[in-house]
Formats: sequence, structure tokens, C-alpha cells
Amino acid sequence: MDKLIPILSAVVGFAVTALLGFVVIPYLKKLKFGQTILDIGPKWHKGKQGTPTMGGIMIMAGVGVALAVAVTTALIADSAFSQELKSKYHIIVLSAGFVMALLMGGIGFIDDYIKVVKKRNLGLTARQKTFLQLLVSAGYLATLALAGMDKTWLPFIGNINIFSGFGLLFWPIALMFIYGFTNAVNLTDGLDGLASSVTLVVACAMMLAAGRLNMAGMNVMSAALGGACVGFIFWNAKPARVFMGDTGSMFLGGMVVALSFGIGRPVLLIFAGCLYFLEAISVMLQVGYYKLTKKRLFKMAPLHHHFEMSGWSEEKVVLFFSLIALVGCVLALLPIYLNW
Repeated sequence: MDKLIPILSAVVGFAVTALLGFVVIPYLKKLKFGQTILDIGPKWHKGKQGTPTMGGIMIMAGVGVALAVAVTTALIADSAFSQELKSKYHIIVLSAGFVMALLMGGIGFIDDYIKVVKKRNLGLTARQKTFLQLLVSAGYLATLALAGMDKTWLPFIGNINIFSGFGLLFWPIALMFIYGFTNAVNLTDGLDGLASSVTLVVACAMMLAAGRLNMAGMNVMSAALGGACVGFIFWNAKPARVFMGDTGSMFLGGMVVALSFGIGRPVLLIFAGCLYFLEAISVMLQVGYYKLTKKRLFKMAPLHHHFEMSGWSEEKVVLFFSLIALVGCVLALLPIYLNW
């Protein structure tokens, strides 16, 4: 049963997300919730104008139902997951992570709604979005602290106390870490199938990490996320019939962060989420370089657009970026499997 529950979680996550496409996509079309393609993007993206967006609600529903089914199954059948559900700490970590991801997705939903319905292309202002994201991040960290989280793990060092001495730096760093990675995943969502494909790779790595560390809850949550990503790729692979929007990308950002904190090793997301980091840093470098020289370092940022402008097809960029993510995930798993 220990192996069957994660498999069940992945299958349900896939099935719910994929099947919802038959209902949600026509409904979004009926509401005319179509994506507006900005003029600053690649010209050939104009053909995507009007493609339904806010499809991230399909992923959110897929993960949510998968977790509910997994929890229900665990309560009926004896397993490692059912044993964890008897622990208040594990229940809080699991539920707080999912709620945090939902709230991040909710912020993205508001942003999408303003863009699509209110016809304000930029959505929430940067200050509004930053305030809401930091508020959710702080609430999540406070919940973990109150639940009893008192240490974090670093390679070659091991667990360190986060309530004394040098360990106190964990809290401000963690706050910016959650905020930064959530936005980095958001920046990665720019090509058909890109964010969902990269996140699928990361989810699989987190599932392997959780399995190795005997963390059944995180194993199940990773499987649910991976399955939902596959279900969404069914509709989002080129040519995309729906976009996830900020609703989906910010939910995915919240989920990968929740998984890294859930296994007690958020630092490993630096490697597992290296592709997200590269996308974000390309934007910062582009802006900084332009301010200094009035020239562009990349043909276009985020990084996936640079490769597009260099003549790469969307499919090639997605495959290449997924392979980069895979390499990063292997590096992230090495310390766990080699007991560093």
C-alpha cells in the first residue's frame, strides 16, 4: 500500500486535470477569457491571441482531488502515510503547504482576472502583488514555526537550529526564497508546455527525495503535482489549447516551494529549480545591463525567449530546458542518496 498510494495520487491528479479540460476550456472560451499577447513579445506569438487562459485552476483541482483521495485511502488502509496522518506536525506541514500554494494561485487568479476581465494588461501592480506574496509567505513560515519546525538541513553540515545564532538568518532568507521562486516559476511560463514540463521534472525529483527520506506525505503530494502536470501538458503542449496563466504558474511555484520545505531541505531547490533560477536571473541581468549600457545582454528575456529569437522552435526549447532541469534535479538528489 505504501507504493500504491503515491501511484493512485499521480493517476488521480492526471485524470482530474486532463478530464477537466473538456469542461473548463469550453467554459473559458464562452466567457471569452482569452490571453492578450503583448506587442513586446515575439511577433509569431500573436497567433496565440485569444487562447483561453486561467487554466491553472485545472491543475489546482487535480492536485486537490488527488490529495483528498490519497488521504481518504490512507485512513482506510494501513500505510506509512496513514501513520503520518496521526502526527499533528505532518498534517500541518502537508496542509499548510497546499494552502500556501492555493493562496499563491489565488493571487495569480486575481492578476489574471484583472488582465482578462478588466482589460488591464499588467494586472495587479508590482507593489500589490509583492505585498500579497510576502504576506502569504510569512503566514506559511509562521505556521511551520508554530507547528514545531526548528531546524533546516544544509549539505555537508546537516541539520542546523533555526531559532538561535546563525540559524536565525533562515527566516528572512526563507521569506525571500519563497517569494523569489514563486515568481521565478511565473517567469518560466512563457512557451507552450514549458512551465508544466519543467515542474513535472522537479515534482518527480521531490518524489524521489521524499521516498528516500521516508516522508510519505511529501511523496504523495509530489506524485499528485506530477500527475496534474502531465494532465495539463495534454492540453498545453504546442499548439496550446489553454494557458495556465498566473493562476497556474504561481500555484506551481507555491507547490515546489512547499515540497522543498516539506522534506526539510529547501536549499536543494536551488539545484532542482535551477531552470527557474536561470529564467529569473536572465531578467535581472537584462534589466541591469540595459540600465548600465542601454544595450541588451539577451535578445529577449526571460531566457526562453532568447533561444526563441535565436531560431529555436518552442518544442526544442521546452525539451532543452527540461533536460537542464533534470541535470539540476540529479545534483539535488545526490546529497540525499549519498548521505552527504
